[in-house]
Amino acid sequence: MIPIPTPDAAARADVRRRLDGKTKPRGSLGRLEELAVAVAGIQGTSRPDVQKKAVVVMAADHGVADEGVSAYPADVTRQMVLNFASGGAAVCVLARQAGADVVVVDMGCRVAPGGVLDRRLGPGTASITRGPAMSVDQARRGLEAGIEIARGLAAKGVRLIGLGDMGIGNTTSSSALAAAFLGASPEDVTGRGTGVDDAGWKRKVDAVRRALEVNRPDPSDGLGTLAKLGGFEIAGLAGVALGAAASRVPVVVDGLIATAAAFAAFKIAPALAGFLIPSHRSVERAHPALLEAMGLRPLFDLEMRLGEGTGAALAMHLVEASIRILDEMATFESAGVSDTGK
Repeated sequence: MIPIPTPDAAARADVRRRLDGKTKPRGSLGRLEELAVAVAGIQGTSRPDVQKKAVVVMAADHGVADEGVSAYPADVTRQMVLNFASGGAAVCVLARQAGADVVVVDMGCRVAPGGVLDRRLGPGTASITRGPAMSVDQARRGLEAGIEIARGLAAKGVRLIGLGDMGIGNTTSSSALAAAFLGASPEDVTGRGTGVDDAGWKRKVDAVRRALEVNRPDPSDGLGTLAKLGGFEIAGLAGVALGAAASRVPVVVDGLIATAAAFAAFKIAPALAGFLIPSHRSVERAHPALLEAMGLRPLFDLEMRLGEGTGAALAMHLVEASIRILDEMATFESAGVSDTGK
């Protein structure tokens, strides 16, 4: 669908060499050093820059919400979009602290909230327990919308993009995607989402099981599985990941929903994995397994499960810190410190 470049090996090697020349034992900053190396390879330069950042928060409603799988009513999706637009949500607070813009996109709320980017594919998906969530054409248009948004941000100088989501019922859709892609049982990949009780969790598990039985997704078909089990915002976020990677912009992935979107995109273009920076380990059951299947390790675990891009916004601090070490830390030569580690 879209060509993904290869991370620049020469840029990676040069940054690793520069880090080895800083006033510290080699490799002593651990994964912080690996972050700088990864960003350099993704951006294709030994002078990586992440000053301009954005978190793309995509929102849509899910038909499966009517199956009693959430602790909140579907109306909350639209209400929270308005909260994002006014800057009052958690991701807005954390993004401001990280110096990142928040780009809010309506991919398909039941009632259009207005005041945000409109890329609506419809008034929410159909229930995955009764058939496909959307058509393949809608899924493709969702991908294309996300690609266009990511490329537009890159053209404006954004050099780090985070993925965020909003959609009542979307942990159920994401769990279904995880079950399909990973060949896992519904019980093993279904968590409590917004905090449902035991009865609510059983309804979620049952909804995922019925979705798999009704739709019979082919796990090798990323686009088809996305159409059958996903959400409009999940399709859009998958497109953002693809568009950012194609533009050599690192993608900071949030929790379960953003990771399910990234995984669908990864099934479409496996080279995407080299452009993903996983932020945190969510308490949602499917999340670690999806990351592991892409060969990714999260940066931190704060027992978060909110979504919205909150983990991605927090991780941006670490990404920027890694580049600041590269740019601002003294070298052995400049500081007059003996380097005995050669």
